[in-house]
Parts: sequence; structure tokens; C-alpha cells
Amino acid sequence: MVAEAVAKQRETREFQAEVRQMLDIVINSLYTDREIFLRELVSNSADALEKFRYRSITDKDIIDADLPLEITIEVNDKEKMLTISDTGIGMTREELVENLGTIAHSGSRAFLRHLGEAGKHDVNLIGQFGVGFYSAFMVAKRVRVLTRSYKPGAEGCEWVSDGVGSYSIGPAEGLQRGTKIVLELKDNAGEFASTDNVKRIIKRYSNFVPFPIILNGEKVNTIQAIWTRNKNEIKDEEYTEFYKFIANAYDEPLYRLHFSADAPLAINALLFVPQENFERFGFGKMEPGVSLYCRKVMLQQNAEGLLPEWLRFVKGVVDSEDLPINISRETMQDSALVAKLRKVITGRFIKFLGEQAKSDPDKYAQFWKKFGIFLKEGAAADYTYNKDIAPLLRFESSKSEPGKLVSLDDYTGRMQDGQKNIYYINGPNREFIEAGPYLEAFKLRDIEVLYTHEPVDDFVLSNLAEYQGKKLVSADQAELDLPEPSEDEKQREEGMDSLELRNLTAWMKQTLGDRVNEVRESKRLVESPALLINLDGAMTSSMQRVMQMLNKDVGNIGGKALEINPRHKVIKGLAALREKDEEFAKLALEQVYDNAVIAAGLVVDSRNMVDRMYRILERALTE
Repeated sequence: MVAEAVAKQRETREFQAEVRQMLDIVINSLYTDREIFLRELVSNSADALEKFRYRSITDKDIIDADLPLEITIEVNDKEKMLTISDTGIGMTREELVENLGTIAHSGSRAFLRHLGEAGKHDVNLIGQFGVGFYSAFMVAKRVRVLTRSYKPGAEGCEWVSDGVGSYSIGPAEGLQRGTKIVLELKDNAGEFASTDNVKRIIKRYSNFVPFPIILNGEKVNTIQAIWTRNKNEIKDEEYTEFYKFIANAYDEPLYRLHFSADAPLAINALLFVPQENFERFGFGKMEPGVSLYCRKVMLQQNAEGLLPEWLRFVKGVVDSEDLPINISRETMQDSALVAKLRKVITGRFIKFLGEQAKSDPDKYAQFWKKFGIFLKEGAAADYTYNKDIAPLLRFESSKSEPGKLVSLDDYTGRMQDGQKNIYYINGPNREFIEAGPYLEAFKLRDIEVLYTHEPVDDFVLSNLAEYQGKKLVSADQAELDLPEPSEDEKQREEGMDSLELRNLTAWMKQTLGDRVNEVRESKRLVESPALLINLDGAMTSSMQRVMQMLNKDVGNIGGKALEINPRHKVIKGLAALREKDEEFAKLALEQVYDNAVIAAGLVVDSRNMVDRMYRILERALTE
């Protein structure tokens, strides 16, 4: 009895050397943001409550069985104090010494040994070692822990330390089951005695802890972690409320995806597509919108790398118990597992969009109008997923109604027998494309052409290269593998003889110089006199338009051939004019060339063209 009485007296003990080393790392190096300490302490309290809930099922003989399972936080701005209490499993005196004075069970000893052996000092390599409690010393000059175990007969204990080299431990009377941690804040940490600031931190990191958090008498965590529940039990109103909370939104989401997976990782995910894409209104580039949780405690808000950058418009949460994370929970350690997590979530979201496109095409068209640019970005730049994104792409086409969009599957389903390629052509709008010369050969043969209206569209399709075994080919390329038109479809008007044509094309090439690589007879023109085609198969006119804007060089459109229609009256007239008035014929040829440049959507020097047009008009009106 005497020995027991002595053992229960207050005594001072030195921290283990490893604990002192760990305290130095935690206080000075580990955490990039001091407010993380509150998340760690709340998480520890939630763990203690979860352990008690489990024990209460298996152990019937426990103390204070009627206490509500909750976390209570009190702040005193005047005294610069912060207290966090829970009614969890609590600790005995021996457990206090073992858990807070040593690190034998936390795994930190192995970590410190690893640092010593490898000569490493990068704290980002720390794994899960359960030392979040020590983060309290980042903001506190003195920490008191008052605790009483759930075990019958257990007595209360008090642990006190300034986090330097030692701690004291002794008995404490009048305690109920659980643990209370009292922080006497440092002079430079007074903001953590502010009710508003503490509420903000809780809502950011610990809002979904599965136990009530009471701050100065007010319940703070009012939104449930609904992603852990069965989706069949969740009402639409609950989803909307949750979306508004995590996305800081005021409207309903356009789409939501709630799913769970067990392999290759245990995942609960709840993802949303907003109603609006604010990037298109000039609000700047969006930041990632999906946060990472582990057992309902936030590890990373708006986590970078959790989804590909082109899915930055997605909002939501992902909860996984399988990730080995940094001791501070601020960075993920195992990049291979992170890659698996990203692959599962991205693949599931792409599949979800495909399902929505089939089940409700009109709603998907609404989504595409606002967020299609992000999918194009992924298809153009993300070679991991561009083939998966391809079925989600949408375009107008020569066989769609104005404003109606078609998929690549729609196109391939209508392809003619023997057609080898999927054709597309770029232009600012449908009217511009259909007024130009590039569709004539396709109209003649009743072949569908996709209309692309943004420069990125051509990058997307050229990077995809093929779809379902069919090559994606720009309609302004030099060589098109088109079937011969029927006799009824062929142009009946006679052209010029071969010698006359050779002489004309040679003269045109000489006159135009290095502006074109060659001049030749066209096999595709029907109604237009001339057009420019790309000799570089990888470069479309829309890509060259972008290059022109970047280079500010209106004359640099190399890699082109001028194709002429020898049956057209303008070309026939040009051949005849060359024999009578070569200078005027050169003037007319310059205009034919500029018209072809404009039809290709490329930039011309308008000053020269206007002056030339007046000279042509003057000649026409005075003769």
C-alpha cells in the first residue's frame, strides 16, 4: 500500500531521447501551418471516442456509461487558453507515460533510425507514426493533459510539460471518463484563443468528424460526412446541402457521382460538377476542387495531383483509409498509391460522363457547352486518358442540324462502306465553313465532315490521330483518300488542255514565289476557282492561324500548295488574260491567292489587298 501511495504521487520524468528529437522536428520542421495542431488534437479525440464506442460493445463493465460521445472545445481569449475535451476511452497513468513520454508503440523510433541510417533530413519521408499530439507545442508554452480511463477502478491522472525536456505526472481528482487537454498559448499564438478562428479551422479540417464538436457551447460540425453513407439512403436535399458547403456554392450541382470501391484501394468518393464554368468568364484558372480525407479527417484541401489538372472543375471529397501519409497529414508519401487512387477516380468519372451522355443527351450537351473545353484540354495534353476522353467529345458536322452536336461514335456509325478516314475542318462558325471551298469534294461524294470551331479542336484531333481504327484527317490536307465521284456527279464543263494547264501553273508559281510550295490542278474543287491546302500533314490551317497570332507574321503561312480549278471561268479567264496583259493578270492572280488565304481562315495584309481591289475595279470600270 505504501508503494502504491508513493507511485501515485506527482513525479517529474525526462522525455526519452527519441521523444526530445521528435519534439524538435514537430515544433520546428514538420508542419507548414501551425493551425494543423487543432486538426491533430481533434483527430486524436475522435479516435478515443471511436475506441470507446467499440469497447462499449465488447466490455459491459465501464465507467460513466451514460456520458454523450462528443468533443468539447473552449477558448479563453483573455487568458490565452484553449481546452479540448472528449468523453472517449481515456488513459491510465501507465498509458499516459507510455503514450506521451515514450515512442515505443508509435513507430517513431523506426523512423528516427531510418533517418540516421540514410542520412536523410527530409521530414516529408515520415510515415504514419501517430505523434500528432506533440504538434500542440507549436502553439502552447505549457500543455496539461487530464485523463481518466474507461476501466472500472481507474483513477484520474494529470500530465504536464513545457515540451522542452521533461514532464510531470501525478493524480487528479474529480475527473469523468475521457481526456482534457489544456493549452496555455504562446505569446505569438493568441489567434488560437479566438472563437471565430477556431471555428474556421474546425470547419476546414474536422467538419466531418463523426462526433459532435461543441465550441463554447455551440455545435460546429453541422454537416454530415454523407459520402460514407449508402447513396440509396441519402436525399437529394442532403446532397445539395453538402455540395453547397464544400463548393461554397449557392445553387445545385449539374451532376453528382457518389461511389465506393474496395480494390485496388478502399475509396469513398462524392464528386460534383458545378452549374457554371467561371474560367470562361475570365475569372482566372480554377484551382483543384476535390479534397482528400482519411476516416473523415481532411488531409489535403483541394488536393493537387488527386485528379488530372483538366478535371480541376470537379468539386467534392475522396476518402481513403489505405494511403500512407506524411506524419503531418499534409503530403502523401507513396506516389504509386496516389497514382492508383487518381487512376480509379479519373476512370470512374470518365465512365460516369459517358453514361450521362447516353442517358440524357440534352443535359450532356448543356454540360459540354460549359465544360467541354476541359475535356478537350485532357484529350490534347493527357496521353494517359485521351483515348478514354475521345467518346465524350462533341462537334457540329455537315450532317447535323445547326447547333446540334455529334460524337465520334455518331460519325463512325454513319460512315460509308469503304471509307477509311474521319474528316474534319476548322472554321470560326458553320456559315464560314460551308461558304468555303473545302467541303466541295465531300458534298460531291456525300461524305460527312466534322466542324471544329476552336484552334484547340485541331490539336485534339491531330493528337488522337485515330478513332476506332479510322484515321482523323483534316479536310484541308494535301492528299485525301476520297472515292471517285459517279459520272452524274462529275463536273461536265470542260477545262483546259494539259499543255495550257502546265504553262499556267508554272507561271502562277513563278509569280507567287515562295508564298506557295507549288501550284497544281485540284481534284476536289467543283464551284470555287482555287484553294490552299496543307502539304504538312500535321499542320492544319487553324494551327497556322494560332502561329500567325503568336508570331505576328501575316506572311508566314508556308507549307501550302495552291490548287486551281481549270474548269472555273476565273481560272480560264486568268489564262487568257496572261497572254494579253501579263501585269494585270499578275494583279488578278494576287487577288485569287489572297481570296484562297482568306477562305483558309488565315491572315492577309488588308492594306495591300484593298489597294489591289481598287486597282482591279478601276480597270474593270474604265474599259
